[in-house]
Amino acid sequence: QVQLVESGGGLVQAGGSLRLSCAASGRTFDSYTMGWFRQAPGKEREFVAAITWSGGTTYYADSVKGRFTISRDISQSTVNLQVNSLKPEDTARYYCSARRGWYRNSWKDYDIWGQGTQVTVSS
Repeated sequence: QVQLVESGGGLVQAGGSLRLSCAASGRTFDSYTMGWFRQAPGKEREFVAAITWSGGTTYYADSVKGRFTISRDISQSTVNLQVNSLKPEDTARYYCSARRGWYRNSWKDYDIWGQGTQVTVSS
């Protein structure tokens, strides 16, 4: 079956970096957009970044532009999120997701989800 498995989260000090990875399996994703979302306790799940699988076009939330970089490795079937200059407000559970079709920035438009990986940024 289709599966997304995230890894790479952890505890880091403000200003630090992490590399989140999402291993995608179970189908080909040529016509898909892959997204990263995050959710902090008591808050709604919010868009972070997305990338089209075939063309590699990227999209970012304003809050992470210039600090986060999304990429995909087609040969490894992974989607990566390099997160730099982390701030305490970046603390959240980060989820990898997929939708068939064009980019959308609402979590409601994505129908394949991983279990998430926790990122905690200390001040």
